[in-house]
Amino acid sequence: MLGLVAFTSVFFYTIDMIYFAHRGSNTQRVQNTVAAFALAQQQGATHYELDVHLLTDGQLAIHHDYTLLQTTGHDVMLKDLSSTDLIDYPLTNRFSADKVTIPLLREVLPVISPGLELLNIELKNDGNCYPGIEKRLLSFLQDYPHLIHKILFSSFDYDTLQRLRALCPQARIGLLTRQFEVQKALDLGAESVHINHIRFTPQIADICRANQLKVYCYTVNEVQLARQLAAQGVAGIFTDDITVFRH
Repeated sequence: MLGLVAFTSVFFYTIDMIYFAHRGSNTQRVQNTVAAFALAQQQGATHYELDVHLLTDGQLAIHHDYTLLQTTGHDVMLKDLSSTDLIDYPLTNRFSADKVTIPLLREVLPVISPGLELLNIELKNDGNCYPGIEKRLLSFLQDYPHLIHKILFSSFDYDTLQRLRALCPQARIGLLTRQFEVQKALDLGAESVHINHIRFTPQIADICRANQLKVYCYTVNEVQLARQLAAQGVAGIFTDDITVFRH
């Protein structure tokens, strides 16, 4: 009986977890592309995660790395490009012969809007390499008043989140961190802490629970690991394959 109860409890929490489609459905499409997010949406995703950079013409591009070396084979910094330059740097596509390029945020939002519950936008801005990205992103989102309350902002750059908070006191913020410090989350008025599942501990969950903070872990692609994390108090995970958790 005890074993059955334990299993049922873990399964219950797993069902109730939030599953973010991490860079879209990136085990079947090129990550952070329109196709990846479109497929995730078709597969039942309601929560998504993506990374934004600021281009020279003020457009917001979706891409993980600061350089294009790993994704296109070109050692070019994204911050040095404009939106019209992106067509010249097709992404390596191991899934098909289709030519895919780095999309703009304005191209992805309409794709994931149907059924959207929460979008985690990670601002890539280490060392403030994109001065003004916070203001530009908030200005851009003013054109999407029906979505703004569904946006959760995060960044590894703490100063970026502080500037964003100052610009938008009502913004929803998640502290993305490699070194958990609850006071930093509280000072930001964050609603969640985002941490690698390898660095997560049940003690972190306990501290967050005591301070009304949710814990989201990345990147989790195995059901058993998700169940374990759920049982330890994790509220949600970022996953590369939403179909593992959406049957």
